[in-house]
Amino acid sequence: MTSSWLDLQVVWMAINIFLFLWFYFFYDLGDQFFYTRHILGSALAWARAPAAVLNFNCLLILLPVCRNLLSLIRGSFMCCGRTMRKQLDKNISFHKLVAYMIGLMTAVHTIAHFLNVEWYYNSRLGKYDDLSMALSSLDDSGNTTFLNPIRSTTTTPTLLVFTSVAGITGVIITLSLILIITSSMEVIRRSYFEVFWFTHHLFIVFFAGLVIHGAGNCISCVPLSLQTWMWVIGPMILYVCERLLRFIRYMQTVKYRKVCTAIVIRPSKVLELQLVKNGFKMDVGQYVFLNCPAISQLEWHPFTMTSAPEEDFFSVHIRSVGDWTQKLISIVEQLPEGAEGPKMGVDGPFGTASEDVFDYEVAMLVGAGIGVTPFASILKSIWYKFKDSNPKLRTRKIYFYWLCRETHAFEWFADLLQLLEREMEERGMGSFLTYKLYLTGWDQSHANHVMVHADADTDVVTGLKQKTNYGRPNWDKEFEQVRKENPTSVVGTFLCGPAVLATVLSKKCVKYTDVDPRKTKFYFNKENF
Repeated sequence: MTSSWLDLQVVWMAINIFLFLWFYFFYDLGDQFFYTRHILGSALAWARAPAAVLNFNCLLILLPVCRNLLSLIRGSFMCCGRTMRKQLDKNISFHKLVAYMIGLMTAVHTIAHFLNVEWYYNSRLGKYDDLSMALSSLDDSGNTTFLNPIRSTTTTPTLLVFTSVAGITGVIITLSLILIITSSMEVIRRSYFEVFWFTHHLFIVFFAGLVIHGAGNCISCVPLSLQTWMWVIGPMILYVCERLLRFIRYMQTVKYRKVCTAIVIRPSKVLELQLVKNGFKMDVGQYVFLNCPAISQLEWHPFTMTSAPEEDFFSVHIRSVGDWTQKLISIVEQLPEGAEGPKMGVDGPFGTASEDVFDYEVAMLVGAGIGVTPFASILKSIWYKFKDSNPKLRTRKIYFYWLCRETHAFEWFADLLQLLEREMEERGMGSFLTYKLYLTGWDQSHANHVMVHADADTDVVTGLKQKTNYGRPNWDKEFEQVRKENPTSVVGTFLCGPAVLATVLSKKCVKYTDVDPRKTKFYFNKENF
């Protein structure tokens, strides 16, 4: 975990704690709430303090998913330096963090209100002292309103919850939030992406209910409850603009580079799409969201582009994982010879950490499985830059690591590596690109096959001169070698892969960064979607 990311979390948490304590003591000590506290006790403060924290976090929750806004900040503002861009790359992590806080504060707020309703009911029945009963019997008078929302002894706490505006909207908000959070769990999101996609759009119900809930909250008619819309109106407007822009992009025509340039690479079941769109400009490592109306009008899925900015088209490689990708591949396979591929909607491109790769003298690129896609774009772009003798190429050394479970996963990328291998040798720059491929899963028959062809000039798996390694990298050894070969360089370490590997690499970056600022420094960057 980088110190800047930790600093951001500390600031965010400090604001949350300040808001909670400020509003807690405001309601727990304020003279204007003396009689309400006599009925409810400290539950009033326990209900209102989380509400303030909820308002603050509901203000933040939409901002990290305004992809166009983040891309604008990342790419257009000169003041957006490396540290700022690294924070923008944590947008999904921050989005999750804010969501967890919303979930926690909702739970505290809800429990406190359940207690409030119970105490209101008991006060109306006279189960406490005479003052509580007298206060509960007060009616509207002049500019004041009643203290107890339960107006008669025939009204039960359950009836109040399901007949009042605040009660009904509170139930709707809570149920929506439960569905949104539970469907966002990793196991559901990866295995049933459609469930995650559709339930996540309950945020519309959540925000509508939140605004109405604040306006309908009648506990002591506190002014804070009437200001909920003021907290969320700005982010809501930004997000509406975001969705309008996405809709406009969806309506723009997307063509295939050639008739049916949609190739399913067997046996890895990877689909390559080469698309053309007017005015489309990309940078290395960026990603797009794709929509196929033939499968679903509403579903959008992110894919990193594997083409280079120098090419006159953009391409994506889609692995068969989940219902949507399987249906898309099935549609392509059933197309008649020479037919145009299915209609596609494209939203993007959007910036990622890999955009910054050419800002470093030395780059370590680590891809796991299909996570190699952003690095395909980077390596292609490097090939074009060498081909055109681009003087602006600042990067002088690249270390590329690719980890795959199965041998056929290498097939679609091996051609590019062979091209780069040959190009570097012809230009006398064979040392510019060091790549290592790791096969993490194999059987005995494969091991025997490798042993028989051990003396071959090229690798039996990829056909490359660089032989495939078996097992997983020894990252301590790899980082030590990079540091030894680049004693005074700033090294950018880029990962597109699982969170477990991200934890390992981020720790290695910290471990092998020299305390002397004149020596090797490692900066960790991870792709986030």
